[in-house]
Amino acid sequence: MKRLADKTAIIVGAGQTQGETIGNGRAMALLFAREGAHVMCVDRDLGSAEETVRMIADEGGVAFAFEADITQTPLCAAIVSGAMARMGRIDILVNNVGTGRGDAPPHAIEEDAWDRIMDINLKSMAMTIRHVLPVMRQQRSGAILNISSLAAIAGHHMVTYEVSKMAVNRLTTVVAAGNAKYNVRCNVIMPGLMDTPMAITGIAAASGKSAETLRAERNARVPMGRMGTAWDTARAALFLCSGEAAFITGAVLPVDGGTSVNIG
Repeated sequence: MKRLADKTAIIVGAGQTQGETIGNGRAMALLFAREGAHVMCVDRDLGSAEETVRMIADEGGVAFAFEADITQTPLCAAIVSGAMARMGRIDILVNNVGTGRGDAPPHAIEEDAWDRIMDINLKSMAMTIRHVLPVMRQQRSGAILNISSLAAIAGHHMVTYEVSKMAVNRLTTVVAAGNAKYNVRCNVIMPGLMDTPMAITGIAAASGKSAETLRAERNARVPMGRMGTAWDTARAALFLCSGEAAFITGAVLPVDGGTSVNIG
């Protein structure tokens, strides 16, 4: 029996930026489909979401693409109504959208950058959750998973990103506490240093370093001696969204090769 057989899943951020490796959203969409889920692949870049859907279809899975900029609250509602129209129920919601573009240390952050990062990283998750909860409460079942970052508990120079990710962790525990009685679970993953297109391509471009140099530096910072991959995030997500985690809610799970142990 597949672990998500007959389940429906919305993955927000199921496309990805261009790069040599796979991103968290696409890896989760592929893995969930392999495990039997009917997957709604949401992204503001419809072409990227459609590419994820094609990859799923090539493996015999079932998925469809949906274009939405989740900083627009009406589109968060449209995701839920679109999912209900196509799938009839919503068993899983994964929030996997985030950015650090334009961030800065506290003494240099600009208001526009603060507002944009907070809208993308935090408000969007709050609004997708707000619109999916009535459905899951009525069903008396559902699993919500937020993708945060180890930056929620570590860092020093990206104030908005770090604050927003810590807020995502607290959003998760608030949702978990308020909805356990409806059998609606909410958990969060904090990925550490990952070899994903957003991390490597984006940081390399911003820093002027080559991808090879950046990878070596990041690998050296991880206690296990290497960065993780999107598949590490996806496998943790699969567990938390499956029936195997039916008694787990409010969990904040580092997927970081031991980095948070060193932080304390």
